[in-house]
Amino acid sequence: MSLKVKAREREIKVGKYAGTYRYVMLPEIYSTLAQEKVIREAALRSGVSQGVMQACWDAAGEVIKAWATEGHSVALPGLGTMRFSLSAKSVADVNDVKSSLITTRRIVFTPATELKQELQTTNVVITCYDRDGKEVKRVTSTDEGIVEDPENQNGSNENDNENQNQGGTTNSGNQTPSTGGDDNPGGGGDEG
Repeated sequence: MSLKVKAREREIKVGKYAGTYRYVMLPEIYSTLAQEKVIREAALRSGVSQGVMQACWDAAGEVIKAWATEGHSVALPGLGTMRFSLSAKSVADVNDVKSSLITTRRIVFTPATELKQELQTTNVVITCYDRDGKEVKRVTSTDEGIVEDPENQNGSNENDNENQNQGGTTNSGNQTPSTGGDDNPGGGGDEG
């Protein structure tokens, strides 16, 4: 199995490379699997009927949604955990703390160790296309396979390029949110 990526030669419109052509990598667009197909496959693998699997799927979804919106980090079988988070502006005075400081709410997925190891060892195949859309090169990954950890922003992805969003405020479970401040031009942080 391998992940497929396209590197297309494009003219950069903004930033320090504006006006130049550079190869920009993006994952191939994979089709979204319909829920019915996932349920049918899960029913086949588990030996239960599709009706039972559908009922379990719906019930699990409702439980995950209810618990996550109460502030819990909820386990997703074989995948990792999911929780809600937020980004907010920081203030120096406690009297200035108010809900309008919240800039975004988001969902944070933290992959399980086994899933990260699987992704780390999966080859990435890059197909390069020039500005005319002609395939000019194919590359298979030889990198270390470092997987970003949304729980550790200063962790193993320290050599990221200029496209990496840093910072952000997070709220892990029922803990008090930490403050990332306004100095976050990328706006992101706990992306997963």
